[in-house]
Amino acid sequence: MANAAAPNLAFLSLGANIDPEKNLPAAVRELSRHGRVAAVSRVWQSPAAGRSGQPDFLNAALLLETSLSAPELKEKVIAAIETRLGRVRSGDKFAPRPIDIDIMLFNCDILRLGSRAIPDPEVLERPFVAIPLAEIAPHYRHPETGETLAAIAARFDPSACGMSRRDDVVLRPTPLATEAAR
Repeated sequence: MANAAAPNLAFLSLGANIDPEKNLPAAVRELSRHGRVAAVSRVWQSPAAGRSGQPDFLNAALLLETSLSAPELKEKVIAAIETRLGRVRSGDKFAPRPIDIDIMLFNCDILRLGSRAIPDPEVLERPFVAIPLAEIAPHYRHPETGETLAAIAARFDPSACGMSRRDDVVLRPTPLATEAAR
């Protein structure tokens, strides 16, 4: 359990391919109401994983300092934000979506949240997860492998993976919300 002197560190992956230029910034603003956004990566565009014929995704990573536990963050905050931004979960894990927020790492913990493992295996497998995470915390060590996020990201070539930076989409928390969360 965290206290004011030692907040939990939640490393989040954000993605969207339905109105992403609007939904990614909205998700960051919403998340900033539940802690202090310590860092946000650049936005990266990448082809949709698992299925062709749908719009590319915009992806980013965010480091949230929060008093919430991992289950509270996932079940209360993330689920509510995704619902507010129009996410409807279906059986199709590759369906287009207005927003997808996942906890990739939480402190240095190794845990399960329902069917999801933390650290999420996608940190090691997906360039659109690894590269943005390395931007926000390059020296953070993966709790299972001991590798830094920078070393993990270095295994991927963004251009070879079809990724490109989207410097026209800038993600910032709402300053007043971030201040109020301190």
